[in-house]
Amino acid sequence: MDLFDKCGRLTKPKEAQAAGFYPYFIPLQSEAGPEVTIDGRRLLMLGSNNYLGLTQHPDVKEAAIKAVEKYGSGCTGSRLMNGTLDLHVELEARLAQYMQKEATIVFTTGYQSNLGVISALVGRHDTVVVDRADHASIVDGCRLGLGEVVRYRHNDMEDLDRTLASVDNRHGILIVVDGVFSMEGDLVNLPEIVRLKKKHNARLLVDDAHSVGVFGEGGRGTAEHFGLQGEVDLIIATFSKSFASIGGFVAGSEEVIYYIRHSARSFLFSASLPPASAAAVLAALDIIEREPERRVRLWENTRKMKRALDELGFDTGLSESPIIPIIVGEDFRLGMFWKAAFDAGVFANAAVAPAVEPDHALLRTSYMATHTDEHLDRALDIFAAVGRDFQLIP
Repeated sequence: MDLFDKCGRLTKPKEAQAAGFYPYFIPLQSEAGPEVTIDGRRLLMLGSNNYLGLTQHPDVKEAAIKAVEKYGSGCTGSRLMNGTLDLHVELEARLAQYMQKEATIVFTTGYQSNLGVISALVGRHDTVVVDRADHASIVDGCRLGLGEVVRYRHNDMEDLDRTLASVDNRHGILIVVDGVFSMEGDLVNLPEIVRLKKKHNARLLVDDAHSVGVFGEGGRGTAEHFGLQGEVDLIIATFSKSFASIGGFVAGSEEVIYYIRHSARSFLFSASLPPASAAAVLAALDIIEREPERRVRLWENTRKMKRALDELGFDTGLSESPIIPIIVGEDFRLGMFWKAAFDAGVFANAAVAPAVEPDHALLRTSYMATHTDEHLDRALDIFAAVGRDFQLIP
């Protein structure tokens, strides 16, 4: 058999393209603000993780430009060798202080953060316990690790308890969970996970990619939101959401971070975060700390849209975050619903299996602090009209 035979059997995307409702790889012709330009047409952007709206902030842009002028466009090497800048050192120190942890490491992408941390910590005789709805980067980090991988039912604490009880605790146990689940926007049951972590002598890693900048009084994520900052051993987050850049980091104790720094292959063997990206994160962190009103506005927008979509009759699941799904069900119907909303002026994200459970296809909408009431009201008018056309709402 030819290795490439499988490539010709990938037909579903081609079928969607031929039918005119392929929702992926659509090029933007503008910055990803609350509105975007696509094929010369202005659309409402309800598909971005730019929660605080900082990718357009003049301070963030200026910091990135100045970094390019001073350091150039790239670092030309890994952090281990020649790729560490004083910017990286400053950023790691600032993030540790902000996250109220002893130390941090900055990775080149958020995806690499999970790959590197999990595979470095989970050895041959260890076990990693994951929620079935965890992000793909967590799944792949587990695959790279040498230990056993055990999954429990999504946010089912009784099943987690049973799963942990079945694990041989003579070796290490790491629970890895998303703080906010990225497709449906539901929140981790962190208080119960912390209780079970202690009961079964495990360690806990929370991927707060969609939580840092959003949840908690200071925007430090789900641990701060629940008042459990000192109970979470490791927090991973990304720079591609609230921090308006690209990259990621892990925060934890000095000893563990030192070990990861010398053991995580995705850190050791990747070129380091470009200067412009690092400088943009530092500028975004300044704004996050000095402008809490952005987070207030984000939550006002989130509550408005969740309430209004529910009142219209849409199924928005168990969302407790700025990620609010409109659950459609069947893939083909979702494609048509997405296209109708897109043609009417809304850009949102179509999610199908394996990103979600089979027959649970959904339109993933997400909101920003920079959305105005006019933006949101226009989106609601479009969703109401399209939802009735497709008999998703009365």
